[in-house]
Amino acid sequence: MSLKDRLAGDFKEAMKAKDEVRKNTISFARAAIKQYEVDNREELDDQGIIAILSKQVKMRKDALSDFEKAGRTDLSEAYKKEIAILTEYLPAQLTEAEVQEIIKATAAEMGIESGSGKSNMGKLMGAVMGKTKGVADGGAVKGLVDKFLS
Repeated sequence: MSLKDRLAGDFKEAMKAKDEVRKNTISFARAAIKQYEVDNREELDDQGIIAILSKQVKMRKDALSDFEKAGRTDLSEAYKKEIAILTEYLPAQLTEAEVQEIIKATAAEMGIESGSGKSNMGKLMGAVMGKTKGVADGGAVKGLVDKFLS
């Protein structure tokens, strides 16, 4: 079952269950997918859908921090629920230790040593992000690569 079919089925289930938060969240995600397909005139596969869902999660996380700073607990709770719903459709995220192992292995392949300084940041980041795209947060990966090179 494709991710698009799964979203459609879960949307119907949420409507039947009268789960407004789930229904609206899935509806927004499906709308973002449809908008991309119309704008780019291409049918998205599961990887493309995962990229859009990841972007939706990131947007909500960014807004969540703003809501918490402003003391808007009502909106922050709603966004936390939306993030949890969207995360169900994303692949399992790598742990920090797993990302560190990928960084070490990639650096060894490229001949980059730990503590070699920031001059290799771009090369190493590009290679590591290629291996962790969709399964690790880019900001967290950047922090770990920075720590590895320092």
